Formats: sequence, structure tokens, C-alpha cells
Amino acid sequence: MSSYRNTDPIPPIMAGSPPPPEWRVPRADWDRPPWNRWSFQNIRKILPTENIGCGCSPTQWIVEERDLTKVAFDAFDGTPSTVSDVLNEYTDGFLVAKGGVILHESYHNGMTRQTQHLSQSVAKSVVSTVAGVLIAKGRLDPTELITTYLPELERTAWRGATVQHVLDMTTGVRYVEEYTDPNSDMGRTDVACGWKQVPDGADPADWPTTLWDQIMGLTECETDHGARFKYRSIETDVLGFTISRLTGLSLAEAISVFLWAPMGAENPACITVDPAGTGLGDGGMCATLRDYARFGQTMLDNGLANGRQVIPADWVADVRSGDHGRFDDQSREFMPNGRYRNMFWIQDADRMTHMSLGVFGQFIYVSPERDMVVVQLSSWPEFLSSERHSNTMRAINAIAAEIC
Repeated sequence: MSSYRNTDPIPPIMAGSPPPPEWRVPRADWDRPPWNRWSFQNIRKILPTENIGCGCSPTQWIVEERDLTKVAFDAFDGTPSTVSDVLNEYTDGFLVAKGGVILHESYHNGMTRQTQHLSQSVAKSVVSTVAGVLIAKGRLDPTELITTYLPELERTAWRGATVQHVLDMTTGVRYVEEYTDPNSDMGRTDVACGWKQVPDGADPADWPTTLWDQIMGLTECETDHGARFKYRSIETDVLGFTISRLTGLSLAEAISVFLWAPMGAENPACITVDPAGTGLGDGGMCATLRDYARFGQTMLDNGLANGRQVIPADWVADVRSGDHGRFDDQSREFMPNGRYRNMFWIQDADRMTHMSLGVFGQFIYVSPERDMVVVQLSSWPEFLSSERHSNTMRAINAIAAEIC
């Protein structure tokens, strides 16, 4: 079955008591279309998770709603389009804030203000920012070898890599990030983290049973550490173990203590956990639209939230203008002058705008130049789509021209 747009009738996925077999989310394909249109908002019903506490003092938004749905732009294919066209496709939640004021907030495909939505690799920026807090506290040194904190990694390809190499994904570790190949390293991560089962016909004895098992099994280097950027999700899980080892907290607890509660999140979040109870730092976090926007707004405000310095100002500055010297040809296809720093995407090395991105259409866009935050949560039919990414960015640019 193909996916359905927001303008189509919502099919009865997982509806009924019990749901009929044809509408039950398949274990092997829960994150594939059309099932992801339901599952991304209902992760806690199908996977084990750990709660991320939100504290008791949420930051308050000022809301001044404007109709931005009619804002026009030329789409990727050259045809006239509007923000409404983007929202009518596979968007689940969309929020625009300017100067800390919400100008647009809309929910689609059954999503509500309280819905926890899977953010995929947006989680990487959250996890790295917790590391940034620990760096400011003097508990983590980005210039130190990662093996200083995780000595077991001496037996892996991370031997000789620094914490900063992990943060920038510039280690030389061989890891194939191929989303559609269940036998790739990424496919093995899906099994190790508990998202998927061992593929049919494969010997379970040859597959990692936890994230730590997979990390310890990655022993091959492709190049020298620091020689190139290559996107590898497993780097964030290495960072997550580092955070837990330093703090004595689970990753979910560390996110809550050092970021989520202090920044004034309104609702609890959660993170999927592997069979050993380890949070999937590279993409397992689920939270509400407004709270993702709070994270973006805190970054925009140089780390300030609720009148206190929650995210270190030096961390924010380093994300925006640190050493952005590494990128790769594949990434330049959609960010010609882009960079990657501290697990954030830098849209243009000549500007301070940064993004947190996840497959299937997850965005947190933060622009200091425009004093603007945009969050999009989606359930695209594709892992990656140059056309949909471009149309979202074109819509954001058109909105900026309208309100800035």
C-alpha cells in the first residue's frame, strides 16, 4: 500500500479492538510508508522507551497567529507553490517563531499539541548539546581521546579518535549508512537498537544484540581520523555512552537533567531503548512540536532560557562558527556551501544558520540572521528526498521574506 497525503482520508491503521490484520503495523516495516504516518506519533505503543522528564517550569510562548499558508514560492520543479501545499503533503506538525513569538502552529494527520513525534536524527543535536553542557562544566574535553572516557574502544576503530572527531563525524571508522539495505551497518543498528528483527534467512548469532555490541564490533578504519567528514549515525551512540559513563545517568536521565527540564520543556519526551536499556541517541527521541521549538529557541537565544544559561554560549558559538572545514560531495548536493559541526548541519558556512535534520522530513531550523525558528515534523514516504527538502527550504525562505 502506498502512503497517503494529508488531503486524503486517513486509513484505519491500528484501529479497532483488535485491529484487523491488514491494518496492523508490520514489525519489519513500521517506519516505512504508509505505516510511518501512524507509527511516528505512536512509538510508545510499539517499542520500549524511557521517559525524559520535563521539570515543572515550562517557558511560555507568546502566540500571534498569522496566516502564512498562502505564502507563495516556486517549487523544486519550477511550478508555483504555497506553504499550504507543503503542509498538505506529509507534514504532521509545523511551527514558525520570529523573535520568540509563534506566528504559525499547525497539526496534521491526527497530531496534537501533546503528541510525542519521532524526530529521527534531530536527536543527534539534542545529545550533542548535552555533551556541550558537560564540556562547559569541565567534565568532558573535546580534545581528549574518546578512549579516555570509554577505554574499551581501544579494541575498535575509534582508537586514536578524539571526542571532537566523534562530534563532527570525522573519525575514520568504517560504517555504511545505507537506509534501504537491511544488511548494511545501518540495518544492523536497526536490529541492535531493537527497532527491527534479524532479517529472514540471517543467522541471529552473526548480529549484534545491543548498540554496545555493534560499537565493539566496528574495528575497521577507512581513513585517518580527522581526514574527512562522513555521516555515520553510530557516532552519536558512542557519544551517548560517553555521557552516561561520565554522569552515571541513563541517556534519557542526562537529557532531562542537563537540557530538557532546565530549558523549560512543557511536556515529557521519551527515547527508544535497546534490549540493554540504552537510549538510541542517534534517532530514537520523541517529543512535542513546541518542545522541539523550545530547543531551537534556546539555541537562537545563545543558550538562555527561563532567565538562565542552559546551553553554554560558547557551545552555541562553536556550532555557528567553529571549525567547519570538513564536508563531503554527497552532502554538497543539497548544501553546496554547507558544513557539519557538533552534530548540527550548517546550511551555509558564511552564515550562522544551523539545522537539526532527520530522515522522513524532520527539521529544526534556527536562523540568528532572521531571528527565526522553524520546526517541521513529518512522515514522508522516503527516507531522503531532495525535492521535499528543497520545497521545505523554499517555503522557509518565502516565509522569512514575508515576516522579516
